[in-house]
Amino acid sequence: MFREMRRNKQSLNEDEIEKVLNRCTNGVLACIGDNDYPYAVPLSYVYHNKKIYFHSAKSGHKVDAIMKNPKVSFAIVDEDRIVSAEYTTYFRSVIAFGKARIVDGDEHLDAFRALVEKYSSDQSFEDKEKEISNCKNALIVAIDIEHMTGKEAIELVREKNK
Repeated sequence: MFREMRRNKQSLNEDEIEKVLNRCTNGVLACIGDNDYPYAVPLSYVYHNKKIYFHSAKSGHKVDAIMKNPKVSFAIVDEDRIVSAEYTTYFRSVIAFGKARIVDGDEHLDAFRALVEKYSSDQSFEDKEKEISNCKNALIVAIDIEHMTGKEAIELVREKNK
């Protein structure tokens, strides 16, 4: 169903992919937008319980696109170091494919708590709980991951294997 990575010597294993997902703070959600044009939007996310979660307003282009067609991809760039003398970049990235859905109930609360912890871990417990209790105004969207790949520049692969 999903293509094999062409340069599989540069692929990241599952552990490395999860480290990228946990380390990074933003990615680009791609879906089918209005008039079947691709719609890609950068957003903050959390990788939690093997899913990608993000918050959203209750209406707008992103929500409309997900409701029309839940198939999405999500791309994260972990590294992009320009190496001018070699006419290249040393990169590391991850792409996840899955189906997006709006969550509710305990999953909504759990995902919102994970988002707050990722982005505001230095805040007091009381302040975080206050923010979480006000989370009813935001949608939480989950991407149930069906396929995920990670890739890095061959130069980074060689650095790891020294």
